Amino acid sequence: MVQRLKMYWSVTMNQNPSTRRRPVVALTGASGYIGNNLLQKLTKHADVIALSRNIENKQDTEHITWRACDLYSLADAEQALEGADFAVYLVHSMLPSAKLTQGSFEDMDVILADNFAQAANKQGLKQIVYLSGIIPKSRRLSRHLRSRLEVENILRAYGTPVTTIRAGLIVGPKGSSFPILAKLVKRLPVMLLPKWTRKKTHPIALPDVLYALDHSIGNANLSGKAIDVGGPQTMTYKEMMRQTAQAMGKERRMIDVPFLTVNLSRLWVSLTTNTPKEMVYPLIESLVHPMTAHPENMSEEISYGKIPFKEAARHSLQEEEKQGQQKTLPSMKLQPPSIQHDVRSVQRIPLPEGKKADWVALYYIEWLSRMVHPFLQVKEKNQSQYQIMFPITQQPVLEFTYAPERSTEDRALFYITGGVFEDTKKNERGRLEFRQIPNQQECIVAIHDYMPSLPWFIYKYTQAKAHLWVMHQFKKHLRTINPLSSEAMSI
Repeated sequence: MVQRLKMYWSVTMNQNPSTRRRPVVALTGASGYIGNNLLQKLTKHADVIALSRNIENKQDTEHITWRACDLYSLADAEQALEGADFAVYLVHSMLPSAKLTQGSFEDMDVILADNFAQAANKQGLKQIVYLSGIIPKSRRLSRHLRSRLEVENILRAYGTPVTTIRAGLIVGPKGSSFPILAKLVKRLPVMLLPKWTRKKTHPIALPDVLYALDHSIGNANLSGKAIDVGGPQTMTYKEMMRQTAQAMGKERRMIDVPFLTVNLSRLWVSLTTNTPKEMVYPLIESLVHPMTAHPENMSEEISYGKIPFKEAARHSLQEEEKQGQQKTLPSMKLQPPSIQHDVRSVQRIPLPEGKKADWVALYYIEWLSRMVHPFLQVKEKNQSQYQIMFPITQQPVLEFTYAPERSTEDRALFYITGGVFEDTKKNERGRLEFRQIPNQQECIVAIHDYMPSLPWFIYKYTQAKAHLWVMHQFKKHLRTINPLSSEAMSI
């Protein structure tokens, strides 16, 4: 893996300066908090393919090409990375992207990372640089940190060299963790601080994180490594709150209490800061761990941030204030996003030993025909088309068409191609997929971009609930299958 990077740089750097080609970096989340800031640094020495779900208001420049990309689609991911030498992965799925999202952020992150890793391998990328969180030495990680580690392993699974930058709390305007902390300090003159606020953490200023990401791209010395980064100070969350209050010029009374649990704390933080629980809950759950960089995982090149916490906090607060003032200008008109009544439903199921995603997809169809009988029946129209229908009328409720050209033993893809429960006028990319998680005996079952024909309120509390119940039953059933049983071997 390292050799691939060395060969690339030996060729490009030995070219005549007048003809030397700038490297091409694909940047995910380019319109987001960290991505937008990193974009400005990268264009000084690289051409950037800036990836975002929505690029309506974006314009290409000499060194920036914007591409719309839905990373839930493998085809989109492959097209997005075409022509790139390197990629920076800044994706996280804490906030839902569909009108109705069923499933955990951990399982959705699996799909995003798996599509990206497969696409990177297909397009021959030299390296992926991934921004993750510091992983504490604990056997019981929080959901958020466990997911970050799983994503890292998936990105490595298809052979592309990966450099992981693991950071704790990033101090900068916007973002997630620091703005939440700042809102708490700003809104609460008296704060009751639970036990987790005395845990040690290793904050790092946004410019120091950007430096680490920028200097990891094409760096053969860091290829295949997970590098911890941190600022010049380790401190407790309580001390960060105290210094943030000083940066605001405010006095805050802080009282240590032993009885606020993590569950109560996450609700309290969400309500106080008016931040979506989908973002707050996983972050607060991670605070039970000490989030400090491990010396053995640090690099002299990029790990040691130089900006003190209070300086970074003061700068971030000033930037937030400037941006808030700009939003109040009369010329600043924000158009609300159009609402699509689309559905994404993602569940994780076990795979019997030795079985693959293509097996479980076909087995699901056979099991479902028994499960819904006699109220519904599943009919195989031909070798690639399956219909769920009412027995009396023989009218399809839903129709699925297998896509052999987009399927492998590790991924079975079906397009939703008809049925009275589908809005045929709006459906463009509705699909059902079964995807094995790399190096695990587990499978992700996902419905993407499904447009139901039922009125939205009725669908949400009938068909959507029924689908979750069916998947729960299928998951329970799979756990009972003996891999050597006649049932498992007959499919």
